[in-house]
Amino acid sequence: MISLAMFGNYYVYDAISPIADLLKEQLGFSDTNIGTLNAIYSFPNIIMVLIGGIIIDRIGVKKATLLFGVLCFIGAVVTAVTSSFVFMAAGRLIFGLGAESLIVSVTTAIARWFKGKELSFAFGANLTIARLGSFAALNSPTWARPAFENWQWPLLISVAFGVFCVVGAVIYWIMEDKAAARYQIGEAGPSDKVVFADLFRFGKSYLYVVLLCVTVYSAIFPFQTFAIKFFIEAHGTTREFGGFLSSLITLFAMVCTPLFGYLVDRVGKRSLFMMWGSLLLVPVYLMMAYADISLLVPMAMMGIAFSLVPAVMWPSVAYIVEENKLGTAYGLMTMIQNIGLFGFNVIIGRANDIAGASAANPGGYALGMWIFSILGFLGFFFAWMLRRAETGAHAHGLETITVKSSG
Repeated sequence: MISLAMFGNYYVYDAISPIADLLKEQLGFSDTNIGTLNAIYSFPNIIMVLIGGIIIDRIGVKKATLLFGVLCFIGAVVTAVTSSFVFMAAGRLIFGLGAESLIVSVTTAIARWFKGKELSFAFGANLTIARLGSFAALNSPTWARPAFENWQWPLLISVAFGVFCVVGAVIYWIMEDKAAARYQIGEAGPSDKVVFADLFRFGKSYLYVVLLCVTVYSAIFPFQTFAIKFFIEAHGTTREFGGFLSSLITLFAMVCTPLFGYLVDRVGKRSLFMMWGSLLLVPVYLMMAYADISLLVPMAMMGIAFSLVPAVMWPSVAYIVEENKLGTAYGLMTMIQNIGLFGFNVIIGRANDIAGASAANPGGYALGMWIFSILGFLGFFFAWMLRRAETGAHAHGLETITVKSSG
């Protein structure tokens, strides 16, 4: 039931994208304003990752999960109750403060319950449920169509889903208390202190993986911030179909990520897979900006890229970094990822404003599409550099086979 909190968390995060055009039409927000609403979510997480699991370790998983769930709910409420950009941004800031920490807390809880058991399956199931929240939010223009006459109503729906963050935490608290009286619950490992200088101590391969992470994620999540608005204004889609197109990225990730992970464990060649996944991102944005083709094609390509690269990228860190430093390595990677998401949400919003992107000027979106394509190319370049490093004398085994195929 703790995954219920994750479902609510992901829904609230993705609630901005479906109303981006309404915020512009009804409240007069610029694309920079809209980008900032998602960018500011990432800002506190640049700081929070530096203290890792200290709060969780100090007050315990039960209390921490409830605390962060309440912050998520409060953030959703503050965002929805006023048309003031400043207050809406404050709400998203509060939400971001709780959301990523809630993810860490839920991860810690799952590690305690499933350590030594079906841990990978438990993590996969939790992520699938969480991404269902994103899928539901992006498709809300379809199943909650009447609510999209006004910018505030969809956000009030997100508040309702934000309740899940609290309810899930409360149910977990009750379940753990009951289980603790009957069973021995495992303890998660201690959190490492994140030291920024370690970014350069872990070697070139780690640095290339981090740079690949920030470029690929910055090419996808900021795009989703404006995707539905872009589809409506530049391609004349309905809000419902635009939401479905945007949700394809999440749908592909839910289905294909574990399949790609399974495949790579059996064939190796991890950096090569990351190269091809990054390369897929280079043409998709230009196809949407210039080519007269079905939008399903580039969105499917993007979905495959978003499934393939993370499926290989995150586990690759375990090959490169010593086990007792993995917490630090993942913490640094997440911190830099959030810096990229913060920056590029604002940059793309500003680019759209400068180019005058709108229904009357759909060509104004081209500048942002070029920025995304360049990020895809940079991701390919960093994956290529990783490939060079991992086929040399100082390789860490990224190209090796983990599990031999049977038969």
